[in-house]
Amino acid sequence: MHSMSTEEWHAIVTLGAPTGRFGTLGADGTLNITPVRYVLDGEAFLFTTGGATAKARNLRPDPRASLCVADDVPPSAYVEARGEVTLSEDLDELLDVATRAGARYMRADKAEEFGRRNAVPGELVVGLHLTKVIAHGGVTD
Repeated sequence: MHSMSTEEWHAIVTLGAPTGRFGTLGADGTLNITPVRYVLDGEAFLFTTGGATAKARNLRPDPRASLCVADDVPPSAYVEARGEVTLSEDLDELLDVATRAGARYMRADKAEEFGRRNAVPGELVVGLHLTKVIAHGGVTD
């Protein structure tokens, strides 16, 4: 097993369309982990979620979170990204992020439709701004 460079872990999180596992803490300390479809924008992971979800409720008082992306194909690799989030209700930003995620995870010809459907009042853009990245490759070597 080896620590990955920035270029290596960027490749893991951007090639194909891996689902991330996003972790937050509830007010009572309960861990909440949910799948998210994200885009990497510079050094921030962006995705959308409903404003009434457990993720949003957990992040409002405590913006600390983590995202894990794994490549399960041997020799296997994983990236754990830790940071603090920003939440935005801006409809233009929602449309941009939802459309980009739609292009990545749906068919490209469905991206605009996906973006419009998800860029509505009550939805949020979550931006995970990195403070620490733990990335290892060759896990099964």
